[in-house]
Amino acid sequence: QVQLMESGGGSVQAGGSLRLSCAAPGYTFPRHCMGWFRQAPGKERERVAAIYTAFSSTDYADSVKGRFTISQDSAKTTLYLQMNSLKPEDTAMYYCAAHPGPLDCGRLTAFTNWGQGTQVTVSS
Repeated sequence: QVQLMESGGGSVQAGGSLRLSCAAPGYTFPRHCMGWFRQAPGKERERVAAIYTAFSSTDYADSVKGRFTISQDSAKTTLYLQMNSLKPEDTAMYYCAAHPGPLDCGRLTAFTNWGQGTQVTVSS
């Protein structure tokens, strides 16, 4: 079991930006599905963005397309989520997750390794 750790959450005003990071000390992710998920109070966890690290192929939820960008560093040790033009409805706990690819990068239940989450709060 890989322990992922997220960082970079915080409080911003609508229209602002944040960048989330996710890593697991000592691990690399050369051929993995990795993703960012979020869960707001009273709502189900939802997939925000996913990447297959071998090809850097990405996929996004419709609600964040054009505003969020998922990426990885060249060493394939760290996952990022650049969030621009933030909206109050983006407020949630954000989680990083991973599983060995290449299939099911888009399926939440396929992800077997999760971080503890980082809170993002966007005020209007």
